[in-house]
Amino acid sequence: MRLGTILYVIRHGETDWNLIGRYQGQTDVPLNARGRTQAARNGGVLAGLLADPAAVDFVASPLARARETMEIVRRALEQPSQGYRLDDRLKEVHFGTWEGLLWDDLRSFDSADVAARHADPFNWRAAGGESYADLARRAAAWLAEVERDTVVVTHGGVSRVLRGHLLGLDWREVPRLEVPQDKFLILRHGEQQWV
Repeated sequence: MRLGTILYVIRHGETDWNLIGRYQGQTDVPLNARGRTQAARNGGVLAGLLADPAAVDFVASPLARARETMEIVRRALEQPSQGYRLDDRLKEVHFGTWEGLLWDDLRSFDSADVAARHADPFNWRAAGGESYADLARRAAAWLAEVERDTVVVTHGGVSRVLRGHLLGLDWREVPRLEVPQDKFLILRHGEQQWV
């Protein structure tokens, strides 16, 4: 990413799986009503910040919850809802065999992996899935191609690793970063702001 470039990083709105603590990963789960309200709120705030939305790039994860969030945001900006690109590298971290499971059930279902994840959340990988380290590599490849201010609608994991890269954070802390759905991040090299 070029120095001086701004990223507006929006996490998709809430889903029913978020609400109950079910691991989504790359499972395609739609927004719920609250998620649509969150997306509209974020679009309204963004509309007050962008002087010329047509001068900004728009890119989203191809998962339905991110696409719907992007389309709601673009409508708030009075832009055509379909006027954005998709990029597979912006998909959520893949949780493998954990996808679809509730966090509370994992402690009895897979206590050894829960302990391993707690010990090293950045490098831990569920069977059939990927680690945050894997996610950080694919997000970095996307980030290297960003050439102008960009609105990106993505997922909690991607938001975390983008911050890791741009803020120079300790990678061990990245999986624990806050990822609210009712506000978004403005990111530049070395600085962040929640709005």
